[in-house]
Amino acid sequence: MTSKAKTVHIGVISDTHGLLRPEALKVLRGSEAIIHAGDVGDAAILKELERIAPVTAVRGNVDTEAWAKALPQTNVLQIGDVNIYVLHNVGELDLDPTIAGFAAVIFGHSHQPLIERRKGVLFFNPGSAGPRRFSLPISVGRLTLREGQIHAELMEIKNTT
Repeated sequence: MTSKAKTVHIGVISDTHGLLRPEALKVLRGSEAIIHAGDVGDAAILKELERIAPVTAVRGNVDTEAWAKALPQTNVLQIGDVNIYVLHNVGELDLDPTIAGFAAVIFGHSHQPLIERRKGVLFFNPGSAGPRRFSLPISVGRLTLREGQIHAELMEIKNTT
């Protein structure tokens, strides 16, 4: 998909629970790929995201309808030499991403945004972009791949209920 010299932007969204906010779409525009880390809630969300960029998605615990059964439990996005492992609940991670050669593990489920490095691997939860839960922020994320390196950032969506 890219050479090491090119900068690639990947939009990251999770836990939409059937709600795709216009503000989230605005942040994701310009992405060359999008990751949805589960709890999609409605097949129409993936179709709308596909209008922006190719989508790599996984099934979350609320994705129980017939359309969602086609979504895998885990998925891999490879861009150049960078491999990204995607699952919904990081507590169900059943491999060592360092040994497996992954640069990042992308997940959702907790609705709590997280950017953390563990043994050289980026662990990234973009938080929830769907209905507000407790006092947690509404957010989406962005990965930037440049020269074989991966960087993450969170974007909080303000003015939502």
